[in-house]
Amino acid sequence: MPDESALAITGGTPIRTAPFPGVSDAAGRRLGEEEIRALERVVRSGQLNSTVGGETREFESDFADYYGVEHVVASSSGTSALHLAVAAVDPEPGDEIIATGLSDAGTILPILAQNAVPVFADVDPSTGNLDVASVRARISSRTRAIIAVHLFGQPAPVAELRELADQHGLILIEDCAQAYLTRCAPDGALAGTVGHLGCFSLQQSKHITAGDGGLTITDDHALARRARLFADKAWPRDTDERTHLFLGLNYRMTELQAAVGRAQLPKLAAVVEDRRAAAKPLTALLRDLPGVSPGLDEGAAYWLFPVFVDPDIVRVDAREFARALAAEGIPAVGGYIQRPLYMNPVLSEQRTYGTSGYPLAVPPATEVPRYGPGLCPNTEALIGSRMLVIGWNENYSDDDVHDIVAAVTKVHAAFHGQDVS
Repeated sequence: MPDESALAITGGTPIRTAPFPGVSDAAGRRLGEEEIRALERVVRSGQLNSTVGGETREFESDFADYYGVEHVVASSSGTSALHLAVAAVDPEPGDEIIATGLSDAGTILPILAQNAVPVFADVDPSTGNLDVASVRARISSRTRAIIAVHLFGQPAPVAELRELADQHGLILIEDCAQAYLTRCAPDGALAGTVGHLGCFSLQQSKHITAGDGGLTITDDHALARRARLFADKAWPRDTDERTHLFLGLNYRMTELQAAVGRAQLPKLAAVVEDRRAAAKPLTALLRDLPGVSPGLDEGAAYWLFPVFVDPDIVRVDAREFARALAAEGIPAVGGYIQRPLYMNPVLSEQRTYGTSGYPLAVPPATEVPRYGPGLCPNTEALIGSRMLVIGWNENYSDDDVHDIVAAVTKVHAAFHGQDVS
């Protein structure tokens, strides 16, 4: 009889061989006739550009109603949505914006694109979200804004960060690319509505998708106005002038993207609820296994499912645990990203504008920022050895979730030395 406890990574039989539904194919997306009809409607209209069609403006209105906000500005991607937010802040060259090193690069590239300097605060080791005390310690006379990421759809401490921002006259930007319908403590406010600006992505892997696309939301008229102008070359079309009021770019959403987004929006609540329901068995398991924990579950939207590992207890680090899960057929990756954002060449080697290093140079910076190992110890520990992520999906069946639970149980037992029988 084969030893069913033997890990697949060492030659045992894997828990799973069939692929899981994933966001890169139709099995893991809720795209159907509604999106096809929406695209056909736009194509038949002959109006594929948002400067002549009305689909994008309708999508903005729909999203504003959905989130209960005054203003929504659509754009071409989640990164552009963040760029609109940073451009709305309008930093001077060399001004500083505090961010996290544990995110997609789209969180920080807009800072550089606006000639501002990214300053990295550390994260809470139990969630990977920004640590408020670390943010407070990074505030300087040149700080203009804070960008808080709701990592994997877990609620970041944005109520505390908003209070901190208001105390220092800063703008709080929420990066909600992974956090549709995430609810934030203490009162359950929707992520994106606590800060001054919230930014969403419609990229292929997000809770709802138009392939790409972005949405920037705010209740501040002045911020919204500047964001909208920035997305359209600072061309004030509402005044019927062909002029350009400041340096802006073309980040317009197409009518095709907007049509798909509008068709996706009514499906959002069910997508998030199904992800939350599927997460419950794994959350319960992880709370009972020594040396592992599931991160935040209250209010989370589960873009991915994070698992935090204590290598001293489990006896392997998170990357080895993830490799063992992957061998069992589970979509697991150690660390989420390969290195903290500040250790990528764009920052660590100042590969920005030619060989100038601008804006990471004096001037415009007060001092040349140093990006490298040791800058944010918790961030580096999570990426290097203490965190893994499991792909998550609204279309997981009970059997899919059962296989993930079985694989985590099996791998933990093998490494921790428990009897799986």
